[in-house]
Amino acid sequence: MATYLYRLGRFAFRRRRLVVFIWLGLLAAGITGAATLSGPTANGFSIPGTESQRAIDLLDERFPQAGADGGTARIVFQAPPGGKLADPANAALVKETLAEIGTGSQVAGVVDPFAAKAISPDGRIGYASVAYKVPSQEVTPEAQEAVADAVGPARAGGLTVEYGGDAMQVQQAQSATEVIGIGVAAVVLLITFGSLVAAGLPLLSAIIGVGIGATAITAATGFIDIGSGTPILAVMIGLAVSIDYALFIMSRYRHELGAGLEPEEAVGRAVGTAGSAVVFAGLTVVIALGGLFVVDIPFLTQMGLAAAFTVVIAVAIALTLLPAVLGMAGRRVLGGKIPGLRGGDPESASGDSVGATRKPSAGRRWVGFVTRRPVAVLLVTVIGLGALAIPATQLELGLPDDSTAAPASTQRKAYELLSEGFGPGFNGPLMIVVDAAGSADPKAAAAGTADAVRKLPDVAVVTPPSFNPQGDTALMTVIPASGPATPETKALVQAIRDLPSVGGSQASVTGATAFNIDISAKLSGALLPYLSLIVGLAFILLMLVFRSVLVPLKATLGFLLTVAATFGAVVAVFQWGWFAGVLGIEGQTGPIISMLPVFLVGIVFGLAMDYQVFLVTRMREEHVRGATPRTSVVDGFSHSARVVTAAAIIMIAVFSGFILSSETLVREIGFGLAVAVAIDAFIVRMTIVPAVMALLGRSAWYLPRWLDRLLPDVDVEGEKLRHTLEPEVPAREPELASH
Repeated sequence: MATYLYRLGRFAFRRRRLVVFIWLGLLAAGITGAATLSGPTANGFSIPGTESQRAIDLLDERFPQAGADGGTARIVFQAPPGGKLADPANAALVKETLAEIGTGSQVAGVVDPFAAKAISPDGRIGYASVAYKVPSQEVTPEAQEAVADAVGPARAGGLTVEYGGDAMQVQQAQSATEVIGIGVAAVVLLITFGSLVAAGLPLLSAIIGVGIGATAITAATGFIDIGSGTPILAVMIGLAVSIDYALFIMSRYRHELGAGLEPEEAVGRAVGTAGSAVVFAGLTVVIALGGLFVVDIPFLTQMGLAAAFTVVIAVAIALTLLPAVLGMAGRRVLGGKIPGLRGGDPESASGDSVGATRKPSAGRRWVGFVTRRPVAVLLVTVIGLGALAIPATQLELGLPDDSTAAPASTQRKAYELLSEGFGPGFNGPLMIVVDAAGSADPKAAAAGTADAVRKLPDVAVVTPPSFNPQGDTALMTVIPASGPATPETKALVQAIRDLPSVGGSQASVTGATAFNIDISAKLSGALLPYLSLIVGLAFILLMLVFRSVLVPLKATLGFLLTVAATFGAVVAVFQWGWFAGVLGIEGQTGPIISMLPVFLVGIVFGLAMDYQVFLVTRMREEHVRGATPRTSVVDGFSHSARVVTAAAIIMIAVFSGFILSSETLVREIGFGLAVAVAIDAFIVRMTIVPAVMALLGRSAWYLPRWLDRLLPDVDVEGEKLRHTLEPEVPAREPELASH
């Protein structure tokens, strides 16, 4: 592996203009495709194999008039104190407002509250249903703005008017707050290298790589349905790993220059050694993200594959484009020093240039402390992470709705008005689809089903069945007495599904609440196979990298600690509301999005293995060169601690920038990943790992002989490459300290 990458790095160095031209050409093609081929992103998703999805599919086939896939909106009216909606002046304002909304080009129909008898018992609150001809994600901003304009006169006339529904969900553009991560990354790189050139090249290559990935995904929206959060997540993951991968190779390149090598040779060795770690780290992330296909939810598979695509681009950029631009920069990466910044060689034990005689670095002092007191360090860190994980035992899953919208938004106000006027269950209606094609009397079968549902506990309202033109499929709405996320409503869904068939008909339950229940059940069932897949493949990969059984096992156990503590932090913030005001989500807490756990597990596993590979690879390098167990841990940690710290801070900054995203899933993933990286890098990998390695001693590198013969030797630490090249490479005087 190291030898092939060594040759690739030197090739990119020598053919630098061609390599740069190819990558810039791909970026230009991506930008052109995004500008000319892109289409709208989707907000909805399907969950094949569930009763909810089967019911929707049946409606699409037999009852398209029901508009199961069409966007819907609710316009909620409230009369002023002392008045009623039926008062002539108020009723006239309601009818004028709805008449104006009904003229919209995308509007299929409007049902006013008086015709539908959708008026609260006190007569003050009513709602109108608006059906659109197109799915919610295709409702244009102009159509949404038309609703906002239409309610203006009614508000001016004294009515309270709010609106919500899936058709009114505004598709927000990516926020400029995501640039914060790039800014912090630039500062960290400047501090790490102390050079504008050395700091700028990793950023430049990362931006080009993320640009190619993001524009390709955007162009693909013109051909396939891609979720609105998919491009944002791909940018989030791609940007973080791109900068980190470039950082590791740049750091090793400067280290080799400082050791006296010519630029081309330094690039070859940097790509052959640090590049090997980048390849295997990238593979673990791709395995974790690509493995989401086992969950069998297209939405998650799509997000995972899109993010994996950007990671592949990041690895390719680091191995080819970065060596090419290093060929253009040459030794200038050692110059351009910024006054006041020490810079130097981040891979030296002191953090300074080769040959410098300064006191040990903070990283060396820290690992010395950890390896001298490994048992005490392990006890403190494991107990601390266990305490942080306690809130995870109260994890509640759900889907985002208007109840978690910003308190000042019209969607949130409409939700609260409906709860006030009609009860908490009104915001979580259930749709019952009755397939009566095999029934001798479809109307009697549907009526019998409705009667059976009315007798169940926690049922507030059951609407009369409405039939399709063929008369073989009926649709009715059930309003629970309890809120959408309550155990009572969940029990009601199951009770309806357990009802016996009436007259040869088949009844299915769908709707947002039923979807939530189904997706939670499906994700719970898929979590163990998913974990088994990614952990199994990554375990094999790590055995190849480290030629050890205990090191991959330790890495997996550390990952489980990271995940447990991360879920605890997510629950404390987004479910319990701790620090919600600081993060700008006050009043928006609630159940954690159903797909977050499985998605977060995949991403965190991949990123956790990144730091495991980067950190322990240097320890193995020292071990292979004959160092004692404790010395290999201390020296390997000292060489990589500063770079890993910089990489972790960059990732934390990039992910934190997404906490202010308008997408609830992206916001929660951004927070979860920022916390996970902080825990995994600084507590698990830089504290628990050296403590465990010190306790294991030589047994850390134990591999049965039969397994050693079976596994190919990938030489990820570049030891064979070093033995091959060192006699042939003329040495130079170290130069890093003079720049």
